[in-house]
Amino acid sequence: MYEYLPLLIVGAIIGVISAVLIVVFSFVKDKKESMGFDRKMKDSELFGRLLKYAKPYWKQFVLVFFIMLLSIVFSLVSPLFISNIQGLIKNPAGFEMGDLILRVVLYVAILLVSLTCTYFQSLILQSTGQKIVSKLREDAFTHIESLSHSQLSKIPVGKLVTRVTNDTNAISQMFTSMLVNLVQNCFVIVGVVVMMISINYMLTLMVLCFVPFIVLFTVLFRKFSRRAYRKVKDGYTDINTYLSENLSVMKITQIFNRQDAKMNQFVDKNDKLYKAIHGQIMVFGIFRPLMYMLYICAVLCLFFMGSRGVIKNVEFMGQVITSETIVAFYMYISKLFNPLQSLAEQFHRLQSAFASAEKIFTIMDIAPDVVDAPDAIELEDVKGEIEFKNVWFAYNEGEWVLKDVSFHINANDTVAFVGATGSGKTTILSLLCRNYDIQQGTILLDGIDIKTIKIASLRKHFGQMLQDVFLFAGTIRSNIVLHDEFTDEQIMEACKYVNADHFIGKLTNGLDEEVRERGNNFSAGQRQLLSFARTIIHRPEVMILDEATANIDTETEVLIQDSLNKMMNIGTMLIVAHRLSTIQHADNIIVLDHGQIIEQGNHDQLLKQKCRYYDLYTLQFTKEQLKKSQKA
Repeated sequence: MYEYLPLLIVGAIIGVISAVLIVVFSFVKDKKESMGFDRKMKDSELFGRLLKYAKPYWKQFVLVFFIMLLSIVFSLVSPLFISNIQGLIKNPAGFEMGDLILRVVLYVAILLVSLTCTYFQSLILQSTGQKIVSKLREDAFTHIESLSHSQLSKIPVGKLVTRVTNDTNAISQMFTSMLVNLVQNCFVIVGVVVMMISINYMLTLMVLCFVPFIVLFTVLFRKFSRRAYRKVKDGYTDINTYLSENLSVMKITQIFNRQDAKMNQFVDKNDKLYKAIHGQIMVFGIFRPLMYMLYICAVLCLFFMGSRGVIKNVEFMGQVITSETIVAFYMYISKLFNPLQSLAEQFHRLQSAFASAEKIFTIMDIAPDVVDAPDAIELEDVKGEIEFKNVWFAYNEGEWVLKDVSFHINANDTVAFVGATGSGKTTILSLLCRNYDIQQGTILLDGIDIKTIKIASLRKHFGQMLQDVFLFAGTIRSNIVLHDEFTDEQIMEACKYVNADHFIGKLTNGLDEEVRERGNNFSAGQRQLLSFARTIIHRPEVMILDEATANIDTETEVLIQDSLNKMMNIGTMLIVAHRLSTIQHADNIIVLDHGQIIEQGNHDQLLKQKCRYYDLYTLQFTKEQLKKSQKA
């Protein structure tokens, strides 16, 4: 018993470590609390969904599989070459230099073939993996585009950016290396065990005694690894969300001198991410050394038992142990534990990929709440006749924004909506384009319920010009045509129609003038004129102007007003405006109050009634006169 004391010590150490890990594992429980849009998914479910993206490229993976087999064969036979060379050198009587050179050359040839296979394997995997991830990224972005305004308003932009960029990049490693390496390592492990059994099955059984502990450690650390990766992903999402919001409004932060406060908030989020990453490193920092410890223990046991057999000429459980056997087993143990250690690292990365996939699929599982009906139709020609019938709508359940609203708009009419903030003006325009769906009532376009029309077909007949004009980074040309095909003559004709040609003609590059992010190198009035040109060139039958003349200087307002007068002759026009002077020529003015229509009529009719519109107009007219007298 005393002579086997080293083996007992090794066993005791491994047993104590296993017991400690089991106790820690039993006290750590997953929190089931909600994490925004996150939810727990099984690895099998995530893996199955990801494999659907790999299915079209099965031929490439089959090719990689056969290349991988060649590498595995080399990995399995190389220890036999080394042990054979060692046996050849050990026996001087039968040693011939030619035999040694032949074996070395053969070993080098196999090594070169293996390296070539590895090169082509990596090349094919990288190309295929990027195609798969590109498809996943496109699907994620397409799904985000399909979400309604209501759903998008509930999800921070930074979170969506993280899903489409960072998370898809994490998944790319799964297809470019992890999956194939996992399969390869599994084959190597099986092959190594078979080769070891063929050499000495009793020593093989001794080595395999460590396998249950490898499985135990892997299962225990699976939970810790996934928890750690979730925290890291959440930390990156929080920082991206914070940056997306605050960098876009940095001017406000500077105006109110809140740099220190914002910096403190950023430091808090950065510290949380640091702690999450530190926790992730700790998990892996414990897992990998434990796997290496098992490898060292197996080698020590091999040397202990093998040396006793060689030195004392003692059989080990009925089998003779030679020096060639020890050399071969030493190399095979390395080739057994290296894949096992690689599996640990790959499993660590696989958890990162699954954590990212869980977040991507969680977003993609959000069902759009504004969708086409199964029998939705294409709408080719539109006259522009609009009717609301007993429409009720609420953004939040029970909080009605529109209450039993009904009105009719003739084709080619110009109709204005007037009322206090929150009265429902902008909501009416949003409902007409199906940015939201109503809870009760019917909205008709040319006598057709808009819910029976395909959303894309419906919206292409509307042109919207909003108060807060958004210009994309690019050029004036790209912002007007929005990637549709138009000639320079058509573009300039639209610009001239809305008086945008006045300032475009003064620019150095004309239509090719650079537009920086959000169009911040153009004035508010110039951006508005460009939005008019963008609308006109697409020739919509119904035009929507939501506070399009607000916050515009007097000189530009004259140009915009002239543009509006021209556009009134194109088709049906719906206007929301606080400046009542801009809607005096409207065919119909609808006055709203708390989601209900309280007055209708043209400008003269409403003034004669001397009700709400009369009060608003009189008040506004008095203020304008007062401003003029003060300037004078």
